[in-house]
Amino acid sequence: MGSILVTGAAGFIGWKTCEKLLEYGYTVVGIDNLNHHYDVRLKQWRLNQLERFVNFTFHKLDIEHIEALRSLFQKYKFDAVINLAARAGVRASVENPHIYFTTNTLGTLNLLELCKEFDIRKFVLASTSSLYAGQNMPFKEDLPVNTPISPYAASKKAAEVLSYTYHSLYGIDVSILRYFTVYGPAGRPDMSIFRFIKWIDEGTPLQLFGDGSQSRDFTYVDDIAEGTIKALKNVGYEIINLGGGNKPYSLKYIISLIEKLLNKKAKIEHKPFHIADMKASWADISKANKLLGWQPRIGIEDGLKMTVEWHVKNRGWLKQVQL
Repeated sequence: MGSILVTGAAGFIGWKTCEKLLEYGYTVVGIDNLNHHYDVRLKQWRLNQLERFVNFTFHKLDIEHIEALRSLFQKYKFDAVINLAARAGVRASVENPHIYFTTNTLGTLNLLELCKEFDIRKFVLASTSSLYAGQNMPFKEDLPVNTPISPYAASKKAAEVLSYTYHSLYGIDVSILRYFTVYGPAGRPDMSIFRFIKWIDEGTPLQLFGDGSQSRDFTYVDDIAEGTIKALKNVGYEIINLGGGNKPYSLKYIISLIEKLLNKKAKIEHKPFHIADMKASWADISKANKLLGWQPRIGIEDGLKMTVEWHVKNRGWLKQVQL
């Protein structure tokens, strides 16, 4: 097994990807700047789960700082880089677009430049289904995604294009992964499922943007992590969807499932639909299956059950987490 650099190691997808890599026997160096974009207690909880592995090393480091990154690349010999560090979230990117580009685009450029400098031949980049806004469903990777409707999506599109440039110029093997609405235990508190569970459990009014008919191709975090690891395969340069792939589920349906699992009724507070949000997302995942042998295993009912169980087990400290 090789040595892998995972950026965003304290993030939701980063933590789970590190955990599975470590279980498979890889040596993992994780970095994260532990910023306050959302409550750091969640990030620290995730890191605590990784510290039990002897083959895991963590450095607090920001991918925007190339000299600090260069020192790390000089210290370790990496076989591949998985870039999961990102500013995520459509609505927040409208409020503060600059930080999205310095992290998601400039940070990716820094990592690619160091892959070139240190002759690292494999690069995996986390991208987003938000790029497909306005396209016909189910979304296929060859759709023309040249008109992103949020700074977040635009910053990820720029990172994709940079990755192609470094593949073309320097022969770096690149897997671009477009993730579809990831959920699961220890998820991001700005995501709907984390918020819905917390609000319903605590009896707080649930803020629902729009009428709840908007739908998403929800994908359980363990499946996403497995697909990310499979994407370490040499593919040349490929864009690959990782999503539930079955059908999109409406937010109203998700709320109803959570109500049943908690045996509590939601108090819904309706908000206007946000202009930068997508009405629906649905992944065509045939390419991931053909190219990587990847297929999601965990359906929405089982995934929500495990997510709610984790929340109940940890509700003592989760009450303090700010949304």
